[in-house]
Amino acid sequence: MKIGLVVAIIEEFQVLLDRLKCEVKLNEGPIAVYEYLLDGNTIYAVRSGAGEIYAAGAVQHLISAYNVDVILNFGIVGALTEETGLLLTCVVDKAVHYGFDITALEGGVPGQYSDCKDPYIETDRRLLSIAVSLGLKPVICASADVFVAKSEKKAELARLYGAEICEMESAGILLTAKRWGVPCLLIKAVSDTIFGGAEEYDRMERRAAEVCFEALMRVIEELGGKN
Repeated sequence: MKIGLVVAIIEEFQVLLDRLKCEVKLNEGPIAVYEYLLDGNTIYAVRSGAGEIYAAGAVQHLISAYNVDVILNFGIVGALTEETGLLLTCVVDKAVHYGFDITALEGGVPGQYSDCKDPYIETDRRLLSIAVSLGLKPVICASADVFVAKSEKKAELARLYGAEICEMESAGILLTAKRWGVPCLLIKAVSDTIFGGAEEYDRMERRAAEVCFEALMRVIEELGGKN
């Protein structure tokens, strides 16, 4: 299986570089693609940069240039509820792009695209079931190009969408993969709580990225056994 792996920021990607031996590094303009052979799979890994647009572009490149069979992502996230604790490893059941808003034109709710019945974008059901079977908690992710630091905003996102986590790439990754019919799964770990902000994020980002990477490896191992 050919796996496209999108990782947003250098702090997350460094964990990958530290843990796995790269077979080939391909420099393609602004994007460096790292090739790994693992558990019967070929993994093409890229660091997209933060935000929906960069993440979507990285997914598009992996699909167009490498014809990958699946898109995976791992990364750190903020918690939106008191029950969602530090270092919780979870898998995105569905995401909502709450920064997208055409309600003034078409009604509906913020995050809802014209061709969708609601604001939620589902991840691949088969991949989700594999992740859940490995003990990862399925969650709803609120995604937009915003670092959410204030607890009031976090609580608002939880209330509006039933979301437990927030971050800045899931919607772009999911929307692009789904448009091309490529199964997609997003694995996350909490780096800052509902009452935490940038300071807690800075303190916990490396450990949260390590925990998240370990969960990703369990999923990839399971995928290798199901080829």
